[in-house]
Amino acid sequence: MFIFAVTNCNNIAMSLFSDNIRSLRLHKKISQEKLAESLLITRGRYVKYEDGTSEAPYEILKKIAHYYHISIDLLLSVDVRKIPMDNLLQLENNRLVLPITVDRDGENFIEVVTQKVKAGYLNGYADPEYIESLQHISLPFLGPGKYRGFPIEGDSMPPHEDGSIIIGRYIEKLGDVKDGRTYILITKSEGMVYKRLNKNKKNLLVVESDNNFYPAYEVKVSDILEIWEYECNIGRNDSKQENPETASVMDLFLELKREIGELKGRG
Repeated sequence: MFIFAVTNCNNIAMSLFSDNIRSLRLHKKISQEKLAESLLITRGRYVKYEDGTSEAPYEILKKIAHYYHISIDLLLSVDVRKIPMDNLLQLENNRLVLPITVDRDGENFIEVVTQKVKAGYLNGYADPEYIESLQHISLPFLGPGKYRGFPIEGDSMPPHEDGSIIIGRYIEKLGDVKDGRTYILITKSEGMVYKRLNKNKKNLLVVESDNNFYPAYEVKVSDILEIWEYECNIGRNDSKQENPETASVMDLFLELKREIGELKGRG
């Protein structure tokens, strides 16, 4: 079963949506008539949405979301009057719907993007059919939020091994990204990566690996499609942690390897 947003009651969601679009319109200081013209509908039809006497169809929801640069799930499930709107993550071609799969009892599934279907995520992340086709698991110990599992590759983020699954919680606002924490980052240029993030530059995120062999780099906010904060991982590694001396030798080796790579790149 698939839904577009988390709501406990249609009437509550409808009332919240009405309050939200009225608040957003007043904040923008535009008339109902002008907004209706932008939506290509009559003022009378728009007034019914704002008064809560009529439910807006998906196409109208999408137009309103585009107009205010806000996602549909926020319009339906969050009181935007309590959100500092300037702190929302403004993305180019903002994804308007967060696909959420639930069971018959309304319980939120965790979709797992396996290695086999990873390549299609960049095109399917906002496609309900793609999301619904993913494998599902349930982890009752996780708190509130929308979670998804992602495979990681390589050795850039020890102790997580190649093939492990990182369970991430969906981040709606850039302001919720905490410096130094690890995140699954979905971007148009890099695809899917698991890194440590810092927001110490305007309109840029500094992306770092825990393995010093891999240099840090920057990602433009406009390049970001999704951000998922690390919650837990699923892996098979039960080996003992390396002792400090062994780890120190390994660090020196990796640093030497990186320097040699840089010298070759200059040649």
